[in-house]
Amino acid sequence: MAIDRVLLTTTPIQTFAGQQALTNASGFFFANNQRLFLVTCRHVLIDADSGHHPDRIEIELHIDPSNATQSVNYSIPLYHQGTALWRQGEDSAGAIDVAVIEIDRSAFPKPAVYAAFGPDHLHPDLDRVTIGTPMLIIGFPLGFHDTLHHLPVARQAINASSFSLRFQGSGYFLTDARTHRGSSGAMVVMRNDAAADDQLPWWLMGVHSARLDVSNREEGVDEALGLNCAWFADILLTLTR
Repeated sequence: MAIDRVLLTTTPIQTFAGQQALTNASGFFFANNQRLFLVTCRHVLIDADSGHHPDRIEIELHIDPSNATQSVNYSIPLYHQGTALWRQGEDSAGAIDVAVIEIDRSAFPKPAVYAAFGPDHLHPDLDRVTIGTPMLIIGFPLGFHDTLHHLPVARQAINASSFSLRFQGSGYFLTDARTHRGSSGAMVVMRNDAAADDQLPWWLMGVHSARLDVSNREEGVDEALGLNCAWFADILLTLTR
């Protein structure tokens, strides 16, 4: 398949309570020390405020290296004997809306066609990421994607806050991009022009979480801000250690 490998790092997520389908979201693969993880937002896996308590998720995997139209759904339990199988992030500022769940590669269908980010895809010098830097948010907004070839879509974004500082002291930065429900857990990436194409030439910058707005905006008069929060991707080193 002549497909940009960054598209093969991401997968749609559907949450379930038993056999009842609940919500759609986005996720992507991250490998560390030979272990494979699925990354998404914590609120995709649990959200007590809204009563969202799925017990499993399904992702979609390509299964034919020469035919992108062939895929299967793969179910992942979220709990074992009442204990969560996923890990969520926290830092000194509190909870982080990022979660990972480890995946047993040996249980994947054969062949499973996918790609994964790793520690080498985390930007080594965040101080050099300037305001207005172009980025992409790759995922499944409102569940929309190429349903024939089972591939996500990308939205253009720019870095909208100082990348060397946590916005308002929290573990995220801002992006300016048009996003929708279903994008939660999508990757935020920046092109790495120094990398060879076969090395997945992208920097993994963050995990898209939510759109931001202000409480005093007058609806019908003021447009929505169009800003989003993305949690810094380096939290993945801690969660996958």
